Amino acid sequence: MNTKFRSALFLLALMVFSGVVSAASGGLLDRSYRPLAGKTQVNLGKTYAGQVLLVVNTASKCGFTPQFEALEALHARYKPRGFAVLGFPSGDFMNQEYAEEKQIQEFCTLTYGVKFPMFQKVRVKGDEATPLYRDLAQATGESPKWNFHKYLIGRDGKVVASFGSRVKPDAPEVVAAIEKALAQPTPKR
Repeated sequence: MNTKFRSALFLLALMVFSGVVSAASGGLLDRSYRPLAGKTQVNLGKTYAGQVLLVVNTASKCGFTPQFEALEALHARYKPRGFAVLGFPSGDFMNQEYAEEKQIQEFCTLTYGVKFPMFQKVRVKGDEATPLYRDLAQATGESPKWNFHKYLIGRDGKVVASFGSRVKPDAPEVVAAIEKALAQPTPKR
């Protein structure tokens, strides 16, 4: 091979490798979603970089809906330490979510005082799941089986735990996992 061809091949390989590395480093959270009833997309990876996140698929008309109260309490308690709850409404399970995002927003705010970030209504299971939920299921081997499944993501953007719907947000195992994740140093960028 001549030198120019080898140089071009090397540059091409470097570009491909760099793309793979940057895609992997943006990874799981390199997704954009609209805030509930909002218009502007928010990139989760940029907005929540270095934070510990509890990602939850929510539904307003579910038996687990009272978990909103404990989710809001967790969010308020740990927010100063770099923690956020991110809610993603979904009607995937017996259509237990309002059709209109404005209705969802009003219900969450007025009934449970939800202040943690809530995002657009999404699909969370099967082939129609939004890319974030497909990646969460792949990373943990667990797809949501019902509303209020919780994924804990560490400061490095990797999933550290998954909790089913029956596990309350303030359960000792959830609180311990959040505390452990918050104790990890924020990765350098």
